[in-house]
This record gives sequence, C-alpha cells and structure tokens, in this order.
Amino acid sequence: MAIAEVTVIPIGTQTTSLSAYVADMQRVLKDQQGITYQLTSMSTIIEGPLELVWSAIAALHESPFLSGAERVSTSVKLDDRRDKASSSAQKIQSVQEKLK
Repeated sequence: MAIAEVTVIPIGTQTTSLSAYVADMQRVLKDQQGITYQLTSMSTIIEGPLELVWSAIAALHESPFLSGAERVSTSVKLDDRRDKASSSAQKIQSVQEKLK
C-alpha cells in the first residue's frame, strides 16, 4: 500500500484564502474509490494501491483549475513500502510503542 502526502497550491486566485479550494478537493477525494484520506492543516494524506493513489493525486491537481485557478503547484511525498503492510496509523503506532 502506498501512502502519499499531497499539497496542492492554487496560484492566480482572487484571494489569499484557499479554504474553498481545499473543500472542493476534499469533495473530489470523497468520490475516489479504493483509497482512504485524511486532511491535515498543511496537506492531505492519501493511502491505497499505488495506481489509485496516483489517480487521486491527478484529480486533486485538476480540481483548482476547475474552480478558476490559473496555475497549480502540487507537491507529493510518497512512501511505497512493499516488504510488509503499512499505513499511517501503523507508522504512528510503531513510534508510540518505542516511546513507552
């Protein structure tokens, strides 16, 4: 399973506030099949099979254009572990166990 941290920044917007774009992108993710996602204050975490994660990222990147942005910058950090099952929750749990 792949875990991606995605930050999409619309450029050329009418305002410095981006929350309406973020809300639109969350709606886009809701329609994506086969993934899970979590909004954070600075990015969105997407988990699932790699091909579905890439598809969700492409849909996220396109969303601000559909909402009127003239330019979009998208950053992706990807963790694709194939030796054993992994998830964001598992990664956090592993660290928490080591803190005990």
